[in-house]
Amino acid sequence: MNRWLLYLLAPLAGATALAELANPPALAASFDLHRPEIVAFINEVTQREGLKRKDVQRLLKQARPQQKIIDMMSRPIEKVAPWWEYRQHFLDPERVNDGAQFWADHRESLERVAATYQVPPEYLVAILGVETRYGRVTGHYRVLDALATLAFDYPPRHSYFAGELAQFMALAKENQLDPLTTTGSYAGAMGAPQFMPSAYRRYAVASGNDPRRDLWSDWDDILASVANYLHENGWKPGEPVLAETRIAPAATFHIEPHNLELNETVDSLGAHGVTVDAEVPADTPALLILAEQPDGPAYRVGFHNFYVLTRYNASARYAMAVHDLARAVSQRVQAATTAATP
Repeated sequence: MNRWLLYLLAPLAGATALAELANPPALAASFDLHRPEIVAFINEVTQREGLKRKDVQRLLKQARPQQKIIDMMSRPIEKVAPWWEYRQHFLDPERVNDGAQFWADHRESLERVAATYQVPPEYLVAILGVETRYGRVTGHYRVLDALATLAFDYPPRHSYFAGELAQFMALAKENQLDPLTTTGSYAGAMGAPQFMPSAYRRYAVASGNDPRRDLWSDWDDILASVANYLHENGWKPGEPVLAETRIAPAATFHIEPHNLELNETVDSLGAHGVTVDAEVPADTPALLILAEQPDGPAYRVGFHNFYVLTRYNASARYAMAVHDLARAVSQRVQAATTAATP
């Protein structure tokens, strides 16, 4: 999950929790395993995941609270940049060029995986480009420390991160990860595709003979896992992702900024003065999206596969960035292929 968007996904905290985050007590050097919430966690994870109590306790004794992680999670939400500025961050020339080179370097694996899971290769490349610059920036925090800190010392989302911590412990055992050296983002996302532990266990794929699923260095596993994620969330091959619009002068419509549901159709949008520039049936489910430009408001329409991209990261801007990067990389690859053809 992209770290830019984590603030937008977090539920609103209660007044007490916010006050605690504004003036947090100093974190201890290690976790006190006698804290009631930690005792409850140990009891639950040993019962639900079948882990040995002594192994869970041993790991938690070696986990280290990280104040920097709390600071990054709880700092005030920054002003949301308009879409055109957000887009520039993910579609810089270097990222597009690197995406085309990544495609060339992994063409055989990429095209085989894309055919197997029926997901276009450019979207697999683009997700990796947005998430970690094609595996270059995967995070330097120990996942154990990140998840334990957020599970036990970050009240607004402690339940979610406690669940991910339990998932990580189970994942480490079944996938033969060293829980003391595995690193990721400050939120505990791992590998080139930035899977949280629950997503790792559910969607990661071992594409070769090794049953372990390596999301850091085995590009067959990485590409298959991203493709499987999209496939399992309902990607429909051959269907559109996004379309541009034309707005009538007297258009009447309303956008809910955080809505990601396909609560309109092409026909219903047309009735409100929004013309969708795509050859799709009038009853095609659609989502109207604000996509600001330097000269003023602009709008785009997402379809079912756009919604699937938001299952990877629950943000319309994220999905638009993935889509636009996918198109830019694909065009660069096609141009290079054409230039190389005698």
